[in-house]
Amino acid sequence: MDSAILALEDGTVFEGRSFGAPTERSGEVVFNTAITGYQEIFTDPSYTGQIVVLTYPQIGNYGTTPLDNEAAKPYIEGLAVREFSRITSNWRSEEQARDFLSAAGIPVVSNLDTRSLVRHIRSMGAMRGVLSSIDLDPASLVEKARMSPSMSGLDLASRVTTPHIYDWTKGVLPCSPSERVKADAAQRYHVVAYDFGIKQNILRRLAHVGCRVTVVPALTSAEDVLALRPDGVFLSNGPGDPEPLTTQIGNVQRLIGKTPVFGICLGHQILGLALGGKTYKMKFGHRGANHPVLNHLTGRVEITSHNHGFAVDPDSLSATDIQQTHVNLNDQTCEGFRHRSEPVFCVQYHPESAPGPHDSHYLFDDFVQLMNDFNPALAREKAGAR
Repeated sequence: MDSAILALEDGTVFEGRSFGAPTERSGEVVFNTAITGYQEIFTDPSYTGQIVVLTYPQIGNYGTTPLDNEAAKPYIEGLAVREFSRITSNWRSEEQARDFLSAAGIPVVSNLDTRSLVRHIRSMGAMRGVLSSIDLDPASLVEKARMSPSMSGLDLASRVTTPHIYDWTKGVLPCSPSERVKADAAQRYHVVAYDFGIKQNILRRLAHVGCRVTVVPALTSAEDVLALRPDGVFLSNGPGDPEPLTTQIGNVQRLIGKTPVFGICLGHQILGLALGGKTYKMKFGHRGANHPVLNHLTGRVEITSHNHGFAVDPDSLSATDIQQTHVNLNDQTCEGFRHRSEPVFCVQYHPESAPGPHDSHYLFDDFVQLMNDFNPALAREKAGAR
């Protein structure tokens, strides 16, 4: 088996074996602590521009299936793992994970000391790197890492968004035939979802709670969205730095007060900026499926799924207008807020849970309730239709 090297911009080099495509890719090196859900991680557009280190020691042992894709293709730049399983054992598997990544041109380095690598990133912070199985000169790769572009200051959302408007027609979450018929019949709320890098399980979850979803490109104007006569607007997850997204921020500002708005991840950050707040880059971000978040509204702790490297500064938001609703118990970062007078709320984490726990599914029900509260006539119409 061929060798592969992951070189960081600070001169640190990790050597291992090549398991993916025989190529070379650069990106920001980050880590994810989830135990399962590697395929969802591979295909999450929020990982655009990033080389992902998975802390769970064995990856690939249950293969891949198209049903678990969060997008049409993998978006990670590269993958670093301790061990890439040679055996796939799962009745749902249709393709080995290594073949899935190789076909997409994604390089993988295995047999690598991921514990040491993650400890280094935690200490020094996320940094640029190059993963290569074709250039095995450490000094050359370190220099390439130093010359690679930074993630900050780029509009990555416009790079990964859908090029055209479309209606979500792939149905709801996997369920029994009777539940599916019931869910399909209940899709009476029209939600327009901004695609900043949207995950398919978000669309399934919206459909599951009775929403007919129209997905629009990231730069769609507020006026064009309102012309679709939505009952609510959803702001999706997505990659990179939120501050360069000035057009998207301006569109959201013009939507506030005109329709209910629910945002997650990048959508949460865009809402923070649209409401006059500020964001900042975290040292190494939150990426995993076990982050404890305190819900101030209920007093309950939710175990949540995360993928972000930027956060909203809660002190930059007006306490008169904004109520912080969720906080991360590991580092006290802002995990959610709502507007005190407008129909707006958001969370930083991923309540659609792909992968991850289901503690936060209630937020999609809260969105439906917000649409009902904003338009009582709509609520009566929906109730009558049932």
